[in-house]
Amino acid sequence: MEDIEDLLVGSGGAPPGFRLPLTAVGMKPRRNKPNNHASKEQNTKFQGLSPTSSPEVPGTQTIYMKTFGCSHNQSDSEYMAGQLAAFGYVLSDNPEESDLWLINTCTVKSPSQSAMDTLIIRCKNAKKPLVVAGCVPQGSRDLKELQGVSIVGVQQIDRVVEVVEETLKGHEVRLLNRKTLPALDLPKVRKNEFIEILPINVGCLGACTYCKTKHARGHLGSYTVDSLVERVRTVIADGVKEIWLSSEDTGAYGRDIGVNLPILLNAIVAELPPDRSTMLRIGMTNPPFILEYLEEIANVLSHPCVYSFLHVPVQSGSDSILTAMNREYTVSEFRIVVDTLMRLVPGMQIATDIICGFPGETDEDFSQTVGLINEYKFPQVHISQFYPRPGTPAARMKKVPSNIVKKRSRELTSIFESFTPYQGMEGQVEKIWITEIATDGIHLVGHTKGYVQVLVNAPESMLGTSTNVKITSIGRWSVFGEVIDTLDQIPDTTFSGIKSTVDKFHLCSDLYETCACSGQPEPCACAEQNCKEQNVVRKSTNTRADKSLEEQKSRNPIGWLCRRRKVQRPECMVNGHAVKPIEKQVMRKRLGELGVIDWALLFGILVSFFTILALLLDLTFRMQSSK
Repeated sequence: MEDIEDLLVGSGGAPPGFRLPLTAVGMKPRRNKPNNHASKEQNTKFQGLSPTSSPEVPGTQTIYMKTFGCSHNQSDSEYMAGQLAAFGYVLSDNPEESDLWLINTCTVKSPSQSAMDTLIIRCKNAKKPLVVAGCVPQGSRDLKELQGVSIVGVQQIDRVVEVVEETLKGHEVRLLNRKTLPALDLPKVRKNEFIEILPINVGCLGACTYCKTKHARGHLGSYTVDSLVERVRTVIADGVKEIWLSSEDTGAYGRDIGVNLPILLNAIVAELPPDRSTMLRIGMTNPPFILEYLEEIANVLSHPCVYSFLHVPVQSGSDSILTAMNREYTVSEFRIVVDTLMRLVPGMQIATDIICGFPGETDEDFSQTVGLINEYKFPQVHISQFYPRPGTPAARMKKVPSNIVKKRSRELTSIFESFTPYQGMEGQVEKIWITEIATDGIHLVGHTKGYVQVLVNAPESMLGTSTNVKITSIGRWSVFGEVIDTLDQIPDTTFSGIKSTVDKFHLCSDLYETCACSGQPEPCACAEQNCKEQNVVRKSTNTRADKSLEEQKSRNPIGWLCRRRKVQRPECMVNGHAVKPIEKQVMRKRLGELGVIDWALLFGILVSFFTILALLLDLTFRMQSSK
């Protein structure tokens, strides 16, 4: 595996060479606007450099970054962007106006590498200096596409500034060897300021026959518990609202340094704010390395500050195919993982992966995979066709005909899309954590405790906050909710389908609850007699969400009204009594709280109505008179 074998695992301490200022750069890349007043002579002289940059002065140029692949790759890009920004480079999302392109690559699938190849050709045609980072150059340094360009290995991201400076001078730089893990306290520009992607280890302990990532990331190398906990403290102080633990295999963490994943998780959870303002998401883990820790991991997933969600790839429902893949577990062991977590963690959500058409896969093998997916009806299944990666054992195996692979992929996708994982959620009240803007530019995206995606109409000022929402409608891939402003009481209603676990694990400091009753590892400190109440009583509290919504309505009432989803909701039955929809309760309270603009709009509507009525009466009178 080339020079990956010399990876020195252990402390994860400071890398050799110069150190950057230990500053957390929490901003998004900004577009470098072209200087329209620059002279023609200047533009000719610098040959593509932005007008404010100089080829002789490092740190004055503009850099375009493109990232392919997993969350670990995204974290690497954020670290590289942070170092470049700390040295004065301008990060741009416009490749044409940038002085240098930096492409962080992925080697998992052929389509990703094909997209990378296309981008490299574009860059070379534009005669732009180019740096290629990530798994592709680390695992396949001799690719013809990489000839004549600078490359940075996955363990050399802390030296990206050196590579960029030398490349801008016209030199070709190749840094691939590594002796230590990159430091966690390097400057960082987060793609989303509210989400910290925290790599807990690099590499893995597996040897899957189809995987090229092992060639690039190498053998397992874990960061110490202390270094990761310190990073968690830092990002919480920076205002991060979600921490994603990322690696090639989260479950394998610590086996190279004498610890394990539950030890790390418990140490991190102890640092999370008790008000649940920052949530933890555990990354992808393969079945073999969590089998012995299922109860401990279930306890962590049940914690109020941890999403009850886990990505556990199975890849195939056939033991013979799993053996050919060298996955080191059986289907029955995968079932143990899923069944145990679903039993011990209320509201648990599990995602998985499937590879269709692996070499040697028969109709019976595929039928077993379909049966497994049909049995569990996972809310998220990542389905991909087998792509032979150069240099892997699977690339030398006898392939399944491509038409059969495509047919199986379409069939499994059709089955998966027929599932209704969110049925039963409509009408529920859920707490969500809002961290991003939806691609439609209208909704904000939040997630429930079970990491179900909820789209809400709310102002951008609610980004980075948590709030309670009522689910108004459900879709195939997400659900829609409405922010609850002020509520006197929310009935403790049981719905079929997915059951909410948020109320069960609320801390007593939650503004909406007077008591959180739980028999799980996080008992509440309320008086015993209060914990016997079956219904959860909500306080009528003006939260930040209330104020944000009122501000939005006062600024643009028409736009706010047009964006609200209009959904008919029947009365629901609680303990044999009809409960009127929450919106009606809230509306009655709002009638006396209309602002000046609201009254002006109402007055205008009334005037228009009576004017039209008068015109109609006058027209009727004239018609009768003419007769």
